[in-house]
Amino acid sequence: MDVSHLLEELNEAQREAVTARDGHVLVLAGAGSGKTRVLVHRLAWLIQVDHVSPLGILAVTFTNKAAGEMRERTGKLLQVSTRPLWIGTFHGIAHRLLRMHWKEAGLPEQFQILDSEDQQRLLRRIIRDEGMDEAHWPARQAQWFINARKDEGERPQHIEHLDHPVTSTWVHIYQRYQDYCNRGGLVDFAELLLRAHELWLEQPALLDHYRKRLRHLLIDEFQDTNSIQYAWIRMLAGTTGRVFVVGDDDQSIYGWRGAKVENVQLFGKDFPDVLTVRLEQNYRSTGNILDAANSLIAHNQSRMGKNLWTAGEKGQLIQLYTAFNEQDEARFIVDQVTQWLDSGRRADHCAILYRTTAQSRLFEEYLLRENIPYRVYGGQRFFERTEVKDALAYLRLMLNPNDDAALERVINKPARAIGEKTVSMIRLQARESGLTLWQAANECISQGKFATRAGTAVSAFIRLIEGMRERMQDWTLGNKMQGVIYDRNMAAQYEK
Repeated sequence: MDVSHLLEELNEAQREAVTARDGHVLVLAGAGSGKTRVLVHRLAWLIQVDHVSPLGILAVTFTNKAAGEMRERTGKLLQVSTRPLWIGTFHGIAHRLLRMHWKEAGLPEQFQILDSEDQQRLLRRIIRDEGMDEAHWPARQAQWFINARKDEGERPQHIEHLDHPVTSTWVHIYQRYQDYCNRGGLVDFAELLLRAHELWLEQPALLDHYRKRLRHLLIDEFQDTNSIQYAWIRMLAGTTGRVFVVGDDDQSIYGWRGAKVENVQLFGKDFPDVLTVRLEQNYRSTGNILDAANSLIAHNQSRMGKNLWTAGEKGQLIQLYTAFNEQDEARFIVDQVTQWLDSGRRADHCAILYRTTAQSRLFEEYLLRENIPYRVYGGQRFFERTEVKDALAYLRLMLNPNDDAALERVINKPARAIGEKTVSMIRLQARESGLTLWQAANECISQGKFATRAGTAVSAFIRLIEGMRERMQDWTLGNKMQGVIYDRNMAAQYEK
C-alpha cells in the first residue's frame, strides 16, 4: 500500500511520532511545530496502515473548533467520511456518554446543562435562601469552589473541612446546590466530566465495553488537562489502551482554572514504556522571535526540555517601547499602525493585542482620530446574550419543567404580574417540601397559598408552558424556536 501521502509533508521528528510503534507516545510539541498535522496524520496512519477501525479511536481536543478542524483534515487526507470517529472536547465526549447512558448515570433522560451564568444565578438563590449575606458569601466564589472541587473529583462528602467555619460553609452550599441540581435534572460543565468518570467507576461492565471498543486514545493540549480529565484518560485506557498525547510543558497557562502541567511528567511514570518525541522545528515564527522565546523559557523550572528552531530567516529584531502611561502607549501603537499603512500595507493584516477589554477604549479613540478603520473582536458570545438565553429558557422548560434555572429566568418575562414576593413564596415552598420550583408552584396553587392576582398569574404561566409543549411537540426545533419568539412577542419586547 502506498502511504507516501501520509509522510511526504512531515519532517523527521513528525514522522517518528506518526509512525510510532504500538504503545504509549508523548509528543512534546513546541509552539508552531505542526502538532495538529501530527495528530491528523497519526489518526490517518492508524486507520490506513495499522487497520484500526475508526470506531476504535477516540480523539480529544480542547475546543470545538479544533475538533472540527481535525475531523475535516482527516477526511481530506483519507478521502472518507469521518462521521464514525469519536472526535470532540472532553466535555463534548462526556456529554455524549451521559446522553447514551443517562439511566446508568442516575440522570433523567432529558437532563439540562447549566451554563456559567445559570449556575451562578442558582447559587445566588441558594445563598439567599440560606439567609446568608452574599457580600460575605459571593455566588461567584461559591461557583469557583464547587467547580474546582469537581475538577479534583470531589463530592461534598469527600471534602475534609475539619469544621473550619469557611470551608464547611462552602461545602454546605455545595451540598445544597447538588441537591437542587439532582431534583431538577441539571448538570453544569464540571459535572459532565465528574459524572462520566463516576459512570465508569460504578458501572464496570460499561467501562469494560468502552475499553474494548476505544483502544486508541489521542489527546491534544495535554498540558492543559486537569485532575479529573487525567483520571478519565487513565481509567478508559486501563492496561490495554494505547494513549498518544501531544502537549508542551512550556505552554501551560491554565493553572488558574485547574490545569495540571505535572500531568505531562506523570504520563511517563503512570504509563509503561512511553516513547517521547520532541517537535522542535518551528514553522510560524522568525529566528529572532524564537531566540528570544528560548532564552526566556530556559528559566522555567522542571521543564522537560526543547529548543525551538526554524529553517527560515532571522527576521526583524524585536522592538520594546516603554510607555509613560496608557495614553502614550495608545499613541505610540497607532503611530506604528499609521506607518505600516503608509508603506502600502493593508489594515486587515495588522492586529493590536491588549490584556484586558477595558484597554480597547483608548486604542479606539486614537484610531478614530487618525481615521483608521478597525474592528473589535470578542465581546459577548451569541448564546450568552440575554434575549437568546430567555428564548432558550422557554424551550428548556417545555422539555423539562423541573429546570429551576430556566423557570426563574422567564417566570416574569415578559412581565406577567409575578413579582419577587410571589417567586420567594415558591422558593420557600420548594425548600421546605424538597421540590423543584415547578412542583412547588403547583403545590402553592393547590393549597391556595397565593393572593388571588398572583395565583391567577402563576396558573396562567403554568398553562402557557403546558400549552406550548402540547401544541409544539411534533414541531421541528427551528419551528419551536420561532414559535416561542413570536408567541411570547419577544422580538417586539426587545425592539423597545
